[in-house]
Amino acid sequence: MSVWQLVAVGLVMLLGLVGVLVPGVPGQAIVWAAVLWWALTDTTPVAWGVLIGATALLLLNQALKPLLPSRRRGESGAPRGTLMLGGLAGIVGFFVVPVVGCVLGYVGAVYSAERLRLGSHAAGWSSVRSVIRATGVSVLVELFACLLVTGAWLGTVIRG
Repeated sequence: MSVWQLVAVGLVMLLGLVGVLVPGVPGQAIVWAAVLWWALTDTTPVAWGVLIGATALLLLNQALKPLLPSRRRGESGAPRGTLMLGGLAGIVGFFVVPVVGCVLGYVGAVYSAERLRLGSHAAGWSSVRSVIRATGVSVLVELFACLLVTGAWLGTVIRG
């Protein structure tokens, strides 16, 4: 696979990660399609292993999704921009501090934005708790699954 194709696959995965944050966009399906595209082009056993692992993880995530609280952004009281900022910080955090950085980035960005918007620590932290209850758990679980798939792909490409 050429470098430009790998860059294109990476951009599609990034689009899928951002799609997880936007209601109505099938972010998981986009990330999985990018891995499928890569595996069909790079037909090594490792590529197929990553595709099988990604498929299993994303199907497990879909199966467990009904057990998680649904996305009720309107109930959190936070503006959409705050939630997008939190999601983008979660994506960056995952790669800066592997694995746990996703949660740290999401919560930290939402707290910072809400503290600035509301003007106090107590109000900011209260808003973070309501955001996590209303949207955070389902978004974080879906984002984390997609980030694990993206990390496995990236690790394989760098190593290979």
